[in-house]
Amino acid sequence: MLLRLPGHEKDLGGGLRVSRLLPAVARRTVGPFVFLDHFGPIVFSPGMNTDVRPHPHIGLATVTYLFDGAIMHRDSLGSVQRIEPGAINWMSAGRGIVHSERTPEDLRDVRHGVHGLQLWVGLPQSLEEGAPGFAHTPAQHLPPFSHQDAEVRVLVGEAFGRSSPVKAASPTLFVALRLKAGTAFALPMLAPELAVYPVDQEITVDDAPLAVHTLGVVENAAGCTLRAGADTTVALIGGAPLDGPRFLLWNFVASTKSLLRRAAEDWQAQRIGTVPGDSEFIPLPQDLALP
Repeated sequence: MLLRLPGHEKDLGGGLRVSRLLPAVARRTVGPFVFLDHFGPIVFSPGMNTDVRPHPHIGLATVTYLFDGAIMHRDSLGSVQRIEPGAINWMSAGRGIVHSERTPEDLRDVRHGVHGLQLWVGLPQSLEEGAPGFAHTPAQHLPPFSHQDAEVRVLVGEAFGRSSPVKAASPTLFVALRLKAGTAFALPMLAPELAVYPVDQEITVDDAPLAVHTLGVVENAAGCTLRAGADTTVALIGGAPLDGPRFLLWNFVASTKSLLRRAAEDWQAQRIGTVPGDSEFIPLPQDLALP
C-alpha cells in the first residue's frame, strides 16, 4: 500500500515558490520528519532577492540538502557556512536559535540556479529544550556509491551497509537515489516509517504510479520495488516515530503548546537571539493565533 501526499505551493516571496509535502492533512509526520519543502529548480537573475532574513526555531533540527546552487547559512551561534550540492547542514534549534539563509555574495550579480530540499526533524522531548547546535558535513564525506545499478548517497542514518557521519538526535533516515531508466530497485523497509519522493520524474512503486513531487508513504513492512521510466532522483525519508505528538506554530515545533506560546512571546520581545552582523529579522506574524 502507498499513501500519496501531493505537495501544495507556498510563495515565500522574491520569486521563491516551494512545494510543501509535510505536514499534510492525511499524514503529519514520517518517522521524526515533521516538515518537508521542495524548492526549485529555479533560475535566478541578477537583482532577484530571495534571501530568508533571520528567523527563530525551537524544538527541531533543520536539514538542508541541495541538488544545485548554493546558500549561505548564518546563525546566532556565530556559524557562517556555505552549503553546496551533496553536503548536509544540520542545525539543532533546541530551546532556541536564529538563522538566515541568503544568496552568497559571489552569486548575487550572476544568473544561477538553485534546487533543493529543506526538512525539519522533531527533536526527542529530552532534547527539545537543550542547547542549540550546528554541524556541516561536506559532500566528500557523503560520497555516492553504486547499489543495484543505482547511485546512492546515505545522507543521514544507515542503509545498504553504509552509515552517514551526520549525527541525528533519534533514528533518522535520509537517502538520495539516482535511478536509471527501466531498472528495478528493490527497496527494503529501511526504517519503521518510510516515504519515497520522486524529485524530477514520475516513478512506480510496486507498479503503482507515483507522480513527480508527490510524497509516497510506504505502508508495506516488506518494502517495495521502485522503477523509473527515465533517469531520476528519488529521496527517501523516514526513521523511528517521535516520542509523542508534536505541535507546529510558525517556525516552532514542540511537544506542548505552552512551549510554542513561550517561543512566540520570546521572539516578539527579541529574547531568542540575533545573527551577528545582521540587524534584519522576520517579525512574528501579526495574525498568528497563539495556542
